[in-house]
Amino acid sequence: MHSRTLIAAGCVGAALAGIVLADRLEDTTYVPYEHKAIQYFETVTNEPVRHLDDLFDAGKTKLEYTPGGLGYLPDLLKRFDINVDSQVLVYTQSSFQAPLVTPQRPRAIYFNDDIAVGFVQDGEVNEVTALDPKQGVIFYTLSTRQADKPGFARREVCLQCHQGGQTLGVPGLVVASSYIPEGAEVEHARGGFVTDDRTAIADRWGGWYISGDLGGQKSHGIPIGPGLPPHFDTSPYLSPNSDVVALMTLEHQTRMTNLITRVGWDYRIAAADGKLEEAKPKLEAAIEDMVGYMLFADEAPLSAPIKGVSTFTKTFPERGPRDKQGRSLRDFDLHTRLFKYPLSYMIYDKAFDSLPDWPRERIYRRLYEVLTGKDTSKTFARLSAEDRRNVLEILRDTKPNLPAYWR
Repeated sequence: MHSRTLIAAGCVGAALAGIVLADRLEDTTYVPYEHKAIQYFETVTNEPVRHLDDLFDAGKTKLEYTPGGLGYLPDLLKRFDINVDSQVLVYTQSSFQAPLVTPQRPRAIYFNDDIAVGFVQDGEVNEVTALDPKQGVIFYTLSTRQADKPGFARREVCLQCHQGGQTLGVPGLVVASSYIPEGAEVEHARGGFVTDDRTAIADRWGGWYISGDLGGQKSHGIPIGPGLPPHFDTSPYLSPNSDVVALMTLEHQTRMTNLITRVGWDYRIAAADGKLEEAKPKLEAAIEDMVGYMLFADEAPLSAPIKGVSTFTKTFPERGPRDKQGRSLRDFDLHTRLFKYPLSYMIYDKAFDSLPDWPRERIYRRLYEVLTGKDTSKTFARLSAEDRRNVLEILRDTKPNLPAYWR
């Protein structure tokens, strides 16, 4: 099977010391993916990329190839139900195809809840990530050369950037902001740091193009769009936009994905090692981090309304689900915060539902305590009584596998 092909990066894993449960999740350098409870590269995955690759192997489907530079990209997005309006453009050289990425030739990223596809002009491969319900983020490439029988290859090289403190120690996703001195070349970017919805707008998007209206808020992103100076030729891309609302959504999703993976891995490793009881205090701490993030407890407030330019603001909420009153956790606010109802839509993801029973039940318990007002701690002080009631009602209508005490 094509997807079992592993293109290695060398000894990225073996030389790193494992720190499974650090005091802070961000302090974790490396959670051992070779552990018997994980076996990241040995375990057969259960996600859309592998399923499509199986169809290639069986000769049951083919990808449509678009001449002129796009290659398999349009059909890939269609197969994975990824909307073109999710396109965001980054010009820092953060891909392993870095020499091909410049401010004049940014890398495009398209995504939904479980799949992301990276496109580099004249690149040798399309870069694809898939979220496996138990194993977390899986990294693949697909050759851009037209072939009778295309196939995906897993890429260990990706873990050089996608496993470390910035991903909470597990193979995961990263959105980062780089500082590029005015007038300097992009390769002279000075470091970078991970951004998500807790990061102030003023500190976000160094190395990214952004399309939309920030309402006068300053950021490190470079605005593109009608009436602005052209920075690059947009014709090789599926869209001329790098929608700011899509980018903000991707930022939230990356950390949420990494938190789900990390909590699941930590529990499975501790249980397999017979150290579950001694590990539970730190597991509880990790769960508190996760619950706080799910409820946007530390979200950086918006000081002015934000508007996207693509249809993303419309199509993303349409994915639902919606409660009896027509409300969805995917509904945007964009005036003072990202979402109207402050609970992550990733609670609907298969990866969340596939968490081991103990951490999943503990997360549900803590969410229930907060949403019913039993938790009155300062951590969740920004959640109004109306916020808590709305989220509680939405979940009761849209999440069929809630614990019985939620009803």
